[in-house]
Amino acid sequence: MVRMTSAIGKDNSAFVLNGAHLLALADGSLYWPDRNTLVVADLHLEKGSAFASRGQMLPPYDSRATLAALTTTLTRLRPDRVICLGDSFHDAQASDRLPPQDRAVLGKLVADADWIWIAGNHDPAPPADLGGRVHAHWVDGPLVFRHEAEHGSIAGEISGHFHPKASVQTRARRLSARCFIEDGKRLILPAYGSYTGGLSVWHPAISGLFPKGFSVHLASGRSVVRVPGARLLRAA
Repeated sequence: MVRMTSAIGKDNSAFVLNGAHLLALADGSLYWPDRNTLVVADLHLEKGSAFASRGQMLPPYDSRATLAALTTTLTRLRPDRVICLGDSFHDAQASDRLPPQDRAVLGKLVADADWIWIAGNHDPAPPADLGGRVHAHWVDGPLVFRHEAEHGSIAGEISGHFHPKASVQTRARRLSARCFIEDGKRLILPAYGSYTGGLSVWHPAISGLFPKGFSVHLASGRSVVRVPGARLLRAA
């Protein structure tokens, strides 16, 4: 069981969203202990091969690295349910490009849990042959899971899509990382995929969803640091 702590230097940050106690994990995933549920956003599997097909050659190992990180977390936590918040595949043909070894790894992960694919803008219909269930959104108790945040007051909304990142100046150095951003009612997860970039939390597309302010949980890969929005640097 992950320790319920938000102390700097630990591998998780605890917070409450619309009454649900959640943990932001250092690898960029979210854990809901009361439901034994793990949530990830924006895996973007086979993004590297998509870029290669357009002449921008990147090392073709992004899917393997993403699945290895996810396997480590799933092995540690053994969740009953996994929710992928859309853009799990980089495009509609990405599943066809997934190497057989990686497809086998993903198939086993899906088979070992109640797996929910939320449709994204890159992958409105994740491949049926991998198993799991596909939904436009998913509601469980006080939380609603979807790919992209909706404007307005959405209590308990958890989404991805924007790949948020942020920066803070510490005494020792400037820390920049992907992040979770939340205000106690709404949460946006960082992108989980290895080749995913990031959008500053100060971009109007993100900050506009939190008009009364927000906190971020910087996920460095080894630790999670909770930072009030007022302490963040404006240039992420």
